[in-house]
Formats: sequence, structure tokens, C-alpha cells
Amino acid sequence: MKVIRSGAAGLCMACGLLFANAGHAADAPVPPQLGSVERAKAGRASELLDAAVAFLRRNGTEAAFQAFNDPQGSFVYGPYYVFVVDSGGLMRANGGTQMSLAGVNALDLRDAAGKPFIRDLLATAALKPTGSVEYRWLNPEDHRIEVKVSLYAKVDSYVVSVGYYTPRATRQEAQALLERAVDFLKQAGPEQAFSAFNNPQGGYMQDDQYVFAVGLDDGRYRASGASPQLNGMDVRGMKDAAGTPLFENMISLARKSGSGTVEYVWRNPATNAVETKHTLIQRVGDVLLGVGYYTR
Repeated sequence: MKVIRSGAAGLCMACGLLFANAGHAADAPVPPQLGSVERAKAGRASELLDAAVAFLRRNGTEAAFQAFNDPQGSFVYGPYYVFVVDSGGLMRANGGTQMSLAGVNALDLRDAAGKPFIRDLLATAALKPTGSVEYRWLNPEDHRIEVKVSLYAKVDSYVVSVGYYTPRATRQEAQALLERAVDFLKQAGPEQAFSAFNNPQGGYMQDDQYVFAVGLDDGRYRASGASPQLNGMDVRGMKDAAGTPLFENMISLARKSGSGTVEYVWRNPATNAVETKHTLIQRVGDVLLGVGYYTR
């Protein structure tokens, strides 16, 4: 697959106490194959799910549902909250911005893509007492529709769930990061710029985005924010999973047009999944800088 286009250049203290006493009631370990950013988000969701399951078992449904529905309580922090549906699809608790769903039959509730995710959640939980489902939902922090993964645990006739949003940068964000990297390289020079691009704390790696630099003459990495250990590697013969000679295409595009976009398949460092990547490139002297964004 190849497309080339040229173009112009606290947790709160109460939550912590609950987590400390909860153990691992949900028995749903965070999958090790996730990337570091998503693993951290999944870990927070898993902790809250464990605490909710432990609280439900210890205090019963009435007290638990009241606690889960409290927007100022210990079971809501930022984008993380607990929701509970029974086997018939009735929403017994929902601590998110959709609190009005509590007490409503949500069996036919659909996500932003039209997926009946509550039906999917119940069907999945009927086969496996713990696990996860994926759907598209509004992230209240950035007001964007994003992919959301909800971890769940079945407790008697109830399915308790906590979700997290997976990092997913946009083309506009990739373009902004590339422009910032180009300006920094021109102002600070190669040594300082490449050092910053290679540093995970250098300000040029955000969620699933990072800056890389490749020499146009020798095809070698000058910087690779996701894998700085690859510096010096000649990447001209590298191909993606579909056989696309991606770096040769980038170098050719940079020489011919100075900037543009190359599409291929690549591992997303945030999710660790192989996904379609669209990389925006810009030539600066004898190197090209690139920043990509991923689509499923």
C-alpha cells in the first residue's frame, strides 16, 4: 500500500486508599503487548475497576451504585469513571458525563460509529467474565470522538466497566509538531536538535507521535524518537509489512518536492499495533524530518 502526495513545505487520596485495599478483584491484568502510553492508561482503568469490584462485593449494590454515580466521589477522576449494566442492559450506574443514562435500558445504545457496544459488552461478558471491548466515544477532556477501550469484570448478574481513551494524534497535530521540529533544527543546529528529538523527555515525542531525521545522502537515521538506538542505521532498504520501500520513497519525495506525505504500515509505539501510518516530511538542508499520524 503506497500513497505519495507532494505539497508545500491524582488520583484523589480516597481513590488511592481504595486501590490499596482492593487487591485484583477484576483479575484482568493489563496486556503486556500495549505500548507505554496506552499501558499506563490501561493500568489506571484497571486499578479503578479493581476498586469498584471490591467495593461492590463488600458493600452491596445500593451503596455501590450510589457511589459510582457520584460525580464528585472516589470513582470518578478525569476521563476515568465506572459504569455498570445488568444482564438485561439496564444501566445501573454511570459516573461519566452521561450520568442521565443511569436507570435507562442501554441495550441499544450505539457508539459514534453506530456500533451497539452495550450489546457487544454483554455478549462478550457472557463468554468471558473479564476482558475488554472497543468502541468510539466522546472524550470529555478534548471533546473529540476517539477510540475507547473499556475493561470489564462480571459480578453476579452485573457487568462493571471502566474505560480509557487510546492516544491518537491528528494530521493537524502531526503538521504542527513537524513545523516546530523544522524551526528548532534551523535555529539550534543539528547536534542540539537531534539530541532533543532522540530524548523521550525532549518535547518532541507526544503520545503516538515522534520526530525522526534521515540523511538524504547516506540514508542513515540522525534521530528516531521512538527508537533512538537505531541512530546511524541505513534505512534505505527498509520495507514495511506490505513491501513498501518507505524510506526510499521519503528520500525521493524530499529531493523532488521538499515536502509531502508518504503512507505505509508501521508499528504504533503507543499501542504497539501495526497500523496505517501517514508521515509528513520536510527537507531541511541535507536531511529530511518526518512526523506521522496513525489510522486503524
